[in-house]
Amino acid sequence: MTRRALAALKIDIVVDSDRWRGLADLRPMLRHAVAEAAAALSITGAELAIVLTDDSAIRLLNRAWRGVDAATNVLAFPTNRAGGEPPLIGDIVLAYETIAREARAGRKPFVHHVAHLAVHGFLHLLGYDHVRAEDAEAMERAERGILRRLAIPDPYRRPVGG
Repeated sequence: MTRRALAALKIDIVVDSDRWRGLADLRPMLRHAVAEAAAALSITGAELAIVLTDDSAIRLLNRAWRGVDAATNVLAFPTNRAGGEPPLIGDIVLAYETIAREARAGRKPFVHHVAHLAVHGFLHLLGYDHVRAEDAEAMERAERGILRRLAIPDPYRRPVGG
C-alpha cells in the first residue's frame, strides 16, 4: 500500500476500556489490518473509528441497536454521510472479553483474532453481510484474501480431523 493511499485512510482508535490498555502493538496492527482491507478492495479514501470496549458496553449497544441482549465480539455501524474528505464510513466496536475468550477457545493468537474482527467490521461498513449463505461466502472469501495479505491463517479453515 502506498503512503498516499494510507494517508487517504483516516482511522481513529478510541480506547473505551482499560482492558485494552498495555497492548502497545495493537493500534498499528489495527491500522495496518484495515489499510490492507481497503487496499485489497481498492478503497482509496475513507474515515472510520475503531472503538475498543468491553463486554458490558457492547452488550448495551447490541441490545439498543440489534435487540440482542448479549455481548458480541464486533459491531459495525455504517454511516450514510457521503460528504467530507475523506468520507466517513462508520464505526467498528470490538469487545475485549469476548474476543479474548474466542481466541483462547480457537487457539488463535489474540492479535490475529482482533485483526480478523477489524477486517470483518470494515467489510460490514462497506455493505458486506452474512445473513444469506451466498453473502456469507462472499464475505468470508474477501476476509480470507485480506487475512492472507496480513499473513494471518484462515480463521474459517476446519482443523484436520475436526
